Amino acid sequence: MNFLISFLFLLLALQLISAEGHPAGNNENEAPSLIVPTLLDSLSSDDDLLSFAYYHQSCPEAEAIINRKVREWVKKDYTLAASLLRLHFHDCAVRGCDASILLNHEGSERMADLSKSLRGYEVIDDIKTEIEKKCPKTVSCADILTAASRDATVILGGPYWMVPYGRKDGKTSIDKEVQLVPMGLENITSLIEFYQSKGLNVLDLVVLSGAHTIGRATCGSIQHRLYNFEGTGKPDPSLDTNYLNFLTRKCRWASEYVDLDGITPKVFDAEYYKNLQKNMGLLSTDQLLFSDPRTAPLVSTLASAPSVFYHQFGVSMAKLGNILAPSVQDQGEIRTICSSVNSYSY
Repeated sequence: MNFLISFLFLLLALQLISAEGHPAGNNENEAPSLIVPTLLDSLSSDDDLLSFAYYHQSCPEAEAIINRKVREWVKKDYTLAASLLRLHFHDCAVRGCDASILLNHEGSERMADLSKSLRGYEVIDDIKTEIEKKCPKTVSCADILTAASRDATVILGGPYWMVPYGRKDGKTSIDKEVQLVPMGLENITSLIEFYQSKGLNVLDLVVLSGAHTIGRATCGSIQHRLYNFEGTGKPDPSLDTNYLNFLTRKCRWASEYVDLDGITPKVFDAEYYKNLQKNMGLLSTDQLLFSDPRTAPLVSTLASAPSVFYHQFGVSMAKLGNILAPSVQDQGEIRTICSSVNSYSY
């Protein structure tokens, strides 16, 4: 384990040295400077607002309830594990991790057309109902969603990481802001810029994309790759021929679902990166990770060193979960029902 992690760090250091050895320019394919991450890097400047012991006195059973409920739901439908991860990402990607994606009212993020494929709301509602019985008005929906995404990952074989608590629930949710979230059609430069705007880096981009080792996408989201890539009227030439034939047979209807990882879709592993090496990335943004010189070396490393991926996924997920908007922390609340703001004041 230590050797593999050291190998990744060595690779990043070499990439940094290489980047410094060339004059800066405007070429979007130039390798960016990378800072080698550690577990401590997941602790942001807002960390004084969060604490691992936040609920130890006020709701000591919170984590156990979340874990038990997530296991119950995933046991009935394993696809909910990936759905919870995606729901958490969409939440944090807009206004920080404030559970704004859960608000269910006209004009909210949840009601946007781009959010129609999001799932897992009923899991969070179920957890919240149980926790309210034990600890009324204490545990935020944002904290529940963050912890639930961690537990869902572990259930399918992924890594465990510690989650600090103390997030407040936001009171604002605007449908148009969902357009900020990557949808699988962006180029690598756009993705890097988006991640950097959230305090994340290129390594986080490649590692968090590895969440596509589980989960599904609608066939409608890849039809352009199958039938009319970039207006050519032909399939995406980067797709493996056998994989293209499979997808063409599978995706006769846009409403059908297809696994993001065509090899081991029910297990959290590093197969996703090996798929990219075989030109079997489902989304355009997936496959571009292996063709862009800024991200391809990281894909190769994670494909050959699963333990590195497991370690770093926990680090990057902790960073994602710690994206906070100061205004929400100052003016937010603890919702009693996750789908609506409170009708009372404290």
